[in-house]
Amino acid sequence: MTEHQPFTVVVKRDGYEIRDYPESRLAQVDTRASFSSAGNMAFGSLIRYISGGNASSQRIAMTAPVLQEPSTASSYLVSFVMPADMTDETMPRPVDGRVTLVTVPPRRVAARGFRGGWSEHRFHEHASALRAALARDKIDVTGEPTYARFDPPWKPGFLKYSEVIIELAEPASTL
Repeated sequence: MTEHQPFTVVVKRDGYEIRDYPESRLAQVDTRASFSSAGNMAFGSLIRYISGGNASSQRIAMTAPVLQEPSTASSYLVSFVMPADMTDETMPRPVDGRVTLVTVPPRRVAARGFRGGWSEHRFHEHASALRAALARDKIDVTGEPTYARFDPPWKPGFLKYSEVIIELAEPASTL
């Protein structure tokens, strides 16, 4: 079974839940591409990295979700979450210059899950719904939404589970 990024649910609200994520590590690629192409363009470099294409030839277990977020107006960061037991010291150095390693500090987020395909329209639809629910509940956000894909591309669209995640301004005093 694929390891999922750990988190703690703080509270469930109508249309979303608030979560705390511990410090985590990502392998990511910044790809100049459209929303729909970015994941495919970055995937090869990331899968090679976890399949032993790194300075230690170390194989790293695939985890979920795969993250995608805007980097600039015309590019996206696509990230693999590293297994929870990896540290900055145990993450092998990438040999592909496109892959960068990032440590993400603990954070509080709002997440809205949904089933269905991975279209840009669906992502924006659920991101808008999440932003509206957070505004309704007077919860401030920081940054842009991140799209989290949990299933492989060959899984039928109607069975796929995805999430929109938005980092919250700390602390969320209305909880």
